[in-house]
Amino acid sequence: MDSFLFLINLIVWMLCLLFLSVQGACVQNVLDSVIPELLADKNRKFIYVEQAFFQRWWDEQSEAMQHEVKQLVGLGQLEFINGGMCMHDEAVTHYIDMIDQTTLGHRFIKNEFGVTPRIGWQIDPFGHSAVQAYLLGAEVGFDSFFYGRIDYQDRAKRKNEKSLEVVWQGSRSLGSSAQIFAGAFPENYEPPPGGFYFEVNDKYPIIQDNIKLFDYNVQDRVNDFVAAAISQANITRTNHIMWTMGTDFKYQYARTWFRQLDKFIHYVNMDGRVNALYSTPSIYTDAKYASNESWPLKTDDFFPYADRAHAYWTGYFSSRPALKRYVKVMSGYYLAARQLEFYIGRSETGHNTDSLADALAIAQHHDAVTGTEKQHVANDYAKRLAIGYTEAEEVVATALACLVDSPSDNGCGRSTTRFRQCPLLNISYCPASEIDFSNGKNLVIVIYNSLGWKREDIIRIPVANGDVTVFNSEGKIIESQLVPPADAFMDLRDYYVRAYLGRNPMVPPKYWLAFPVSVPPLGFSTYTISSVKRGGGHSIRSSIQTFESSDKSTVEVGQGNLKLIFSSDKSKPINYINNKSLVEESVEQSYSFYPAYNGTNDKAPQNAGAYIFRPNGTFFIKSEGQVPLTVMRGPILDEVHQKINEWIYQVTRLYKGKEHVEVEFIVGPIPVDDGLGKEVVTHITTTLETNKTFYTDSNGRDFIKRIRDYRTDWDLEVNEPVAGNYYPINLGIYMQDVKKEFSLLVDRALGGSSIVDGEVELMLHRRLLLDDSRGVAEALNETDCVLDECKGLTIQGKYYFRIDPIGDGAKWRRTFGQEIYSPPLLAFTEEDGDSWRNSHVTTFSGIDSSYSLPDNVAIITLQELDDGKILLRLAHLYQLGEDNDLSKPTNVELKKLFPRKKIGKVTETSLSANQERTEMEKRRLVWKVEGSSSSGEESKLARGRPVDPKELVVELAPMEIRTFVIDFDHKSYRRAFDA
Repeated sequence: MDSFLFLINLIVWMLCLLFLSVQGACVQNVLDSVIPELLADKNRKFIYVEQAFFQRWWDEQSEAMQHEVKQLVGLGQLEFINGGMCMHDEAVTHYIDMIDQTTLGHRFIKNEFGVTPRIGWQIDPFGHSAVQAYLLGAEVGFDSFFYGRIDYQDRAKRKNEKSLEVVWQGSRSLGSSAQIFAGAFPENYEPPPGGFYFEVNDKYPIIQDNIKLFDYNVQDRVNDFVAAAISQANITRTNHIMWTMGTDFKYQYARTWFRQLDKFIHYVNMDGRVNALYSTPSIYTDAKYASNESWPLKTDDFFPYADRAHAYWTGYFSSRPALKRYVKVMSGYYLAARQLEFYIGRSETGHNTDSLADALAIAQHHDAVTGTEKQHVANDYAKRLAIGYTEAEEVVATALACLVDSPSDNGCGRSTTRFRQCPLLNISYCPASEIDFSNGKNLVIVIYNSLGWKREDIIRIPVANGDVTVFNSEGKIIESQLVPPADAFMDLRDYYVRAYLGRNPMVPPKYWLAFPVSVPPLGFSTYTISSVKRGGGHSIRSSIQTFESSDKSTVEVGQGNLKLIFSSDKSKPINYINNKSLVEESVEQSYSFYPAYNGTNDKAPQNAGAYIFRPNGTFFIKSEGQVPLTVMRGPILDEVHQKINEWIYQVTRLYKGKEHVEVEFIVGPIPVDDGLGKEVVTHITTTLETNKTFYTDSNGRDFIKRIRDYRTDWDLEVNEPVAGNYYPINLGIYMQDVKKEFSLLVDRALGGSSIVDGEVELMLHRRLLLDDSRGVAEALNETDCVLDECKGLTIQGKYYFRIDPIGDGAKWRRTFGQEIYSPPLLAFTEEDGDSWRNSHVTTFSGIDSSYSLPDNVAIITLQELDDGKILLRLAHLYQLGEDNDLSKPTNVELKKLFPRKKIGKVTETSLSANQERTEMEKRRLVWKVEGSSSSGEESKLARGRPVDPKELVVELAPMEIRTFVIDFDHKSYRRAFDA
């Protein structure tokens, strides 16, 4: 038979072990153990992935050890693959976070070792996204991408067809220009069956090659080895196969592994049936490419993932919703903070955004933001984010203080302005805005807009009294509204201020103050709030009406084109009417929970847990008793308050000038006194005839078509009709028929689906009492404690929906989706008197006053790097064919983006900014695809043109992200806004 080039790949799985006292195995032991073994034999090889832990180890090493490690890297014995700060999740991570954490790791590797990782290695995330394949694969310059977890039914079919390895085109907009060679392992990421584990005290037999001993077994172990190789070869194309020799927490004592692998390679090669050698995924990829094979084509993604019947890993899409929201908020804040840091210049000695960058990076780990860690580890992630935020908060406050001072040639001096921010505004707690106006002070609010276009929005802040007037940047009184807070939100505030801050909050605010704002792109506007006596005007108090369910009346709300008509007895759906688009639709909102499955006494013993969603029926939640409908109306917004039951409260809100519905909810504590874990969902039901079809986003980027109970790549055997149809949602979900499309956007990552035609459901919260036996070894039962009182976690959040004529929904999804990700940043200070406008800059924009970014482009990175250069990323927001006008190439003028700076040099790079784009493209491997003669020529039509160094105009094709490192002539400016 033919011999096989048999590649043994040594891996170690780098879990984020934040408490080593709990888990004895650690990365430090692995590296301390492996490095001497590599130095002992130049044939040995080892790969390493996660840079957050490598950096910790690296910083503790002597210069001599660092020199030896650099030699190992240079010789290819130690190879960095993937190379991000962590192996991020692919379901509930946002694409900007994925890019940022990968960039941190890649630039560290480049700076320290002068190399660029070639291989994507996502072997443990629980399903794999299209964005990972094309954006965090092809666009960072990887030659191949390997992964471990695909659906058990899909894996079985691919093994039969020899299609575990494919060419993956993850983007329908970029096509073959962003395709990548990709491969799934035959059986996860372990060594092959047959007993090939060699950690100290492992139970499997070693090679005993001392012929004098009774347990001599060389031929037996060679036969085991060859049998395993042939078995894998029978499901693999070409005569090259790869074994992953290692798994979680292995190589704590590397000598036992290398000693046995040395023997296996020696005796197997003497046997001659297969050829074995130490290798890496890079060498394996080159061998596959040299074979000139044609590969099956893969599109879309690998969600949802099940590892066996009744075991869909779709629960983690919604696990730990508070942590998911925290990560999402910090991500948007980090984007804005980097912009402001750029505008005033990065500090080498003072506060910077690095701590938040590091905290966000490791929070993307596939056992972090996923919610699949133990509670004390989740607490650690949140703590690190809080520390990072505190540091970045100082950067923001300092930057805004600098920018509001009158411009001078001396740059930022010692500003006396002290800005405060409100990280707990989501629980109605903002001491900075709840000031006493009776002493003659004014409240100054600087509102920063990190978007590249002008923002028209409604701001809501808590205030201590209602006798206030709001002024805009020009000193003119603007319309404002006072909305009394509901008891449910004040209870949330009181409990969680005590839980988070360890103290009782001040007197609760009397009102939410709502007012419209207009903020320039990449800039700020200033609004001032004063007492009525000083201001002359006053805010309008909301009218309040209560409708008993026995009234059987209808209630209309809405300030502009959009109207909602409610039935007071809740017996009828909401009537949704848009007078501008002429859309009218019946919409019903409801709640239910899935009792969590207890599989301990079942023929298919699988519990629901942090990973696994396995419902045991459906329980619809009805309003308890005769609960009234409370309606608040005013010139800025209307609200409809509904108490669903003792632990669910909902507010439906419509804003003046907006044509979408905002739904704010409070869910929790979920009761478990009955011994049942529960997974709480909300349903939004319409009359749309959707024919089992809906669309969900991939990491906040591309939307992918989903069909209920169907998979593109195989004939699905349905055993979990709910859990098996759940998908991750980062941005939104939509459905359509021949006339209308219903779009829904979310404020955090969660799971959702369309289980019934015309209906969308979202899983908002989970509280479970059993572990699902996938590694957490702890029930997902989150609680918060105040003193000795502990109760289940309560979640507050929002989702938004809109109904459009068919084909018109994309613009709202894309534009408002960016606004959700990048909310207005509010900074507060107080002033005595009315001199602010005369002594401070009240409006600012970092770009040319006559310019804004095209509607289909976003700045996703604007950052000053350590070397003083600027990292800029521009993203086209639309897919091909998504919108008639906006799914087209567009241009960004760099000169107008940086009007007060002279651009010296613009270098386009890979997505992770660790190599020049031109060099990356020269080295790109072009793979053959079955049934296609294409060599990627269409890529010329799918990409923006090179940037002319004189014109400095960036062209972006649909779904394209372009990354640049920019050098400025630093003699040409002092501050970003100086004339």
